Amino acid sequence: MGVPDFQTLMLPVLKTAAGGGEVRIRDVVDILADEFALTDEERAHLVPSKQQTTFGNRVSWAKSYLSKAGLVEPTRRAHFRITETGRQVLNSPPDRITVRFLEQFPSFKSFRDGEAGTAEAAEVVLSVAESPLTPDEVMRQAHLRIEASLAEEILLRVRSGTPAFFEKTVVRLLITMGYGGSVTELDKALVGKSGDDGVDGIIDQDPLGLDRVYVQAKRYADGNTVGAGAIRDFFGSLNLFKATKGLFVTTSAFTASARETADRLGTRIVLIDGIQLAKLMIRHEVGCRIEETLHIKRVDEDFFE
Repeated sequence: MGVPDFQTLMLPVLKTAAGGGEVRIRDVVDILADEFALTDEERAHLVPSKQQTTFGNRVSWAKSYLSKAGLVEPTRRAHFRITETGRQVLNSPPDRITVRFLEQFPSFKSFRDGEAGTAEAAEVVLSVAESPLTPDEVMRQAHLRIEASLAEEILLRVRSGTPAFFEKTVVRLLITMGYGGSVTELDKALVGKSGDDGVDGIIDQDPLGLDRVYVQAKRYADGNTVGAGAIRDFFGSLNLFKATKGLFVTTSAFTASARETADRLGTRIVLIDGIQLAKLMIRHEVGCRIEETLHIKRVDEDFFE
């Protein structure tokens, strides 16, 4: 069934806390993992920060929202207990506790009103209430959508440029990634021109230039895929230079036969298609820049020890 969302977990968390006395959040995570029959893989799956399991993160958010509504209360580090209000809810429990359900409690409504603050924030709060995702998951998902849109725009810009601009962009990306020296030496790495023997750039793999990577950059429109013939031609060019490593970059995609050909040839040839290229440009801030940084923070339990 997969890892349940945090709203699905709120009623089970409340029921687990009703056994008497305080409970430890880690024990609740283990109890509910068994209750939901999670696989080892589901139990071990981590959030992107790698600091917490996805299931543990969602249980913690469920407990946090219950606490805001006054249904549970913290006792000491990583421990909490059910309140009288929480017990009253369990006397006639709903089928499912959701964010909408919690809005009937004044303390939670006060928390949500304060959380909104502005009209723009209120829209975000409403979207979280209607989403099965935790607030941090909503942010990460939004970030992925932003990056996907950015990658599409970057690729469109690169495709609309000249072949020379594309070649220069590829070499700049490689230099930014740590190959070939500094950006001021970019023009030295560019060799693409008439009679270049099928190589557009030569990049030093190490600072001393003991090994080199030969680059072919093909600016193709979307749908105009690179076939096996182009890979064999590039392989022939690498042989002329007695090269052992090559990088073939395109703004489109490679056919299955092109990838099979690259794998079979004696020279190591790495293929980078348009999607991979855009992702690398975003990661290394080539053709884009950081506009705003958002930090997701959580309570430092050691501070309150």
